[in-house]
Amino acid sequence: MERVYLYDTTLRDGTQRRGLSLSLEDKIQIAALLDDFGFDYIEGGWPASNPKDTAFFERTRGTTKNSQIAAFGSTRRKGIRADEDLSLRAIVDLEVSVATIFGKASLFQVEKILETDRAENLRMVEESVRFLVDHGITVIFDAEHYFDGLTVDAQYALAVLAAAEQGGAAWVVLCDTNGGSLPAWIRHGVEEAQTVIRLPLGIHAHNDAGLAVANSLEAVAAGATMVQGTINGYGERCGNANLCTVWPNLVWKMNRPCGRTDRLQDLTRLSRTVAEIANLAPDDGAPYVGENAFTHKAGVHAGAVRKYPQAYEHIEPSRIGQTRRILVSELAGRSNLLYHFDELLDAEQIQSLIEQVKDLEAQGYQFEDAESSMRLMVERSVKRLPSYYAVERFHVSVTHDQQSICEATVRMRVGEGHFVEVGEGAGPVQALDDAMRKALTEVYPQVRELRLTDYKVRVLDGRDATGAAVRVWMRSEYGDGVIQTVGVSRNILVASWQALTDSIDYLLWSTEVPSRHVANADSVV
Repeated sequence: MERVYLYDTTLRDGTQRRGLSLSLEDKIQIAALLDDFGFDYIEGGWPASNPKDTAFFERTRGTTKNSQIAAFGSTRRKGIRADEDLSLRAIVDLEVSVATIFGKASLFQVEKILETDRAENLRMVEESVRFLVDHGITVIFDAEHYFDGLTVDAQYALAVLAAAEQGGAAWVVLCDTNGGSLPAWIRHGVEEAQTVIRLPLGIHAHNDAGLAVANSLEAVAAGATMVQGTINGYGERCGNANLCTVWPNLVWKMNRPCGRTDRLQDLTRLSRTVAEIANLAPDDGAPYVGENAFTHKAGVHAGAVRKYPQAYEHIEPSRIGQTRRILVSELAGRSNLLYHFDELLDAEQIQSLIEQVKDLEAQGYQFEDAESSMRLMVERSVKRLPSYYAVERFHVSVTHDQQSICEATVRMRVGEGHFVEVGEGAGPVQALDDAMRKALTEVYPQVRELRLTDYKVRVLDGRDATGAAVRVWMRSEYGDGVIQTVGVSRNILVASWQALTDSIDYLLWSTEVPSRHVANADSVV
């Protein structure tokens, strides 16, 4: 099957997403990742628009192994020569080997937005492309608004493509700029383009109708051999075609080689690393790479997947760097618990635990993302969880003056020893955490390794106003391990304390730390 070229525009089109801003170092880091994954082209930015993009091209010159860095720009302005256009001159001055320039392929855009005539626009396209080609630059021409242009004046839209070919373009990319086309329209547009030019075609799809991925795949099926898009679908308005979805579909569903296929097994990491650099939360529902892509909650599904994973999974999760997750919740059946605890619990214990989970979730607990609390509950039910300490009481106070300070006192017992410690923090949870660490680290130094990395509070019933029960969810890390715990109470500090103590218990249990709370270390609660 003919190869498909992957063209990433995360660093340019992706940054047009609301709330997304990349520093120069961010862009360099993402470019290195894309190069490692074998993307054919990386669009670095528009050098005429800002100094940061110019600096990016200077810093990345000659540094890539698999990718070509492309500069972005526009056709010349109306009424001037190409060599007088500052945008085109900026591209030439960068000494790049590849440039992507866009021009209008819709008569409406030409007459109403550019406010010029059809002949001048055709000259703008051809002369701009030729100017860059004459300077030794490979030109990719983006036919902006092409699919909309076909509905306005098909003959003129096709003439724009011919002008780019006449100017010496290496590629013509058909752009669904407004993102409103249907797959059938995309196929028609590709087939029409093939009747007037012989250049290889690409597709640049936006997601305003939720069809950017489908339209990209349809264009390839119709003959396009380049797909432009972004990591995680970042982009203006509803975003661009998501290359984290397009790429595996091309390789595994359409048998089209593209990128370094051996790196697909790390695609989930690429998606989440770029999200982290962009300071955006990953989309849990994203195909292939989302947290929920291979997560099963319903008992019927869990039972089927336990027997035959392909019953509810279209690929093996490990092929994309994912792992299968079977959730335990009020929707859980025997299969959910058997998946995790088959060798630990008998049938009677399983049924008892199901009822316990459903009762706790009715109170507001949620164990889907609190696997650590769930595991502790199972270990307690079979009396295999050691008692590491006893909490006799804790107290939190807040001093409010020019700078609020929270102070927490905890009284704990480990074996025959009593510990009273005072901790401080910017908030009550931090103060409690500080005091508890001080009380335990002398006996259990492993507690020092625990780091709280996320903390969320959810009001369970707002009708009770400030008396409402709340659910506290915590994520902690130690070494390469992750601990996720939950607590529920009408007192936010009690809920936080539950989640905090669970995280410490789980750390000690999972690292097999011997209990020093009782004389016999084998005693359990």
